[in-house]
Amino acid sequence: MRRLSLVVTCTDRKAAAPEASLHARSLPAGTVKERSALWKERVESASVTHPLAELYCGDHWTQSRRLEAAASKAGFDARLWVASAGLGLQPVSESAPAYAATFSTRHADSVATSTDGSAKWWGHLQDGTGRATLQELGNSGPVLLVLSEVYARAMTAELHALGETASETLLFGGGEEIPGIHRVAADAGLRRALGGTLTSLNVRMAASWLQHCEDDRLTSKTTSDSWHEWAASASKPEQHNRKPMTDDEVISFIRQQTADQPGISRTRLLRLLRDSGRACEQGRFANLYIRIMGER
Repeated sequence: MRRLSLVVTCTDRKAAAPEASLHARSLPAGTVKERSALWKERVESASVTHPLAELYCGDHWTQSRRLEAAASKAGFDARLWVASAGLGLQPVSESAPAYAATFSTRHADSVATSTDGSAKWWGHLQDGTGRATLQELGNSGPVLLVLSEVYARAMTAELHALGETASETLLFGGGEEIPGIHRVAADAGLRRALGGTLTSLNVRMAASWLQHCEDDRLTSKTTSDSWHEWAASASKPEQHNRKPMTDDEVISFIRQQTADQPGISRTRLLRLLRDSGRACEQGRFANLYIRIMGER
C-alpha cells in the first residue's frame, strides 16, 4: 500500500480546558520570534498532556478522523497529521497540552496581527516544535491537505515548497492556487449531498474524493474526472430565503463555528451563516462577532 499523508487543521474546541498560560492572549508584547519562543517553552513545560487524536472536538475533527478509514478503503496506508497554530505540524499519535492559539487576527488568542506575522510564527514554531515539514511528507508519498484559508496563508512557504517537489498533492480549501498542487475549492452546493455542517464540508469533500480513487493514484486524470463529474451533478445551489435570527441565535452560531473552525474570518463566518439559510445584517453581525471575540 502507498503511504498517504493526510493534513488537516486543528479545532478551537478541546476536550480539556487550557491553563491560563497556554492561551496566546497571555503572551507579553514583543516580536513574533520572542513570543513564539516563550510559547514553545510553555508548551514543553506543561505538566498535563493529551493524545492529539482525543484532544480536539467538533464535527470537523470527527470527519477528519474518518479520513483515515476512507483512505484505507482507497488502497492507501494513511497517516493523519494536524496543522496547529499552537504546535506546528504534528502526527495525531503525539500528545500535547490543551491550548488556545489561532491564526485568526481578530481572535483574542491570535498568535499574530497580520498574515505576514502568522507566516513568521509558523516558521518559528516548526523550527522548534513541528515534527515534519510538508515537503518532508511529500518526499514519502502523496499528500492530501484540508486547510482553512487563514491556515493555508500562514503555511504558504511550506505549501510552495511542497508543490515544487512532490508529485501528488491535493488541497481542499486553502486560499489560492499553488503551482504543483491540485486545489479543489469549497463548494457549498455539495452540502446537501454530503451532509454535515459547513465547517466540515472540505473534509467531507476530501473523503468523497478518496471514494473515487480506483487506480491507486491520488490525483490521476481518471480520479479527477470521476470526482468532478460526480460533483457537477450533485452540486445544488442552496436557496436563500433566509430566516431572520435573534441576537442570541447569532451569538450561539458564532461560538459554535469559531470553536469548530479556528481562524475563520468574520467575512467567511457571515457567508457560512447566510449559506445555511439564515439572515443577519452585516453591521449587526460585526458588532456581535466583536463582542464574542472580546470575551475570549
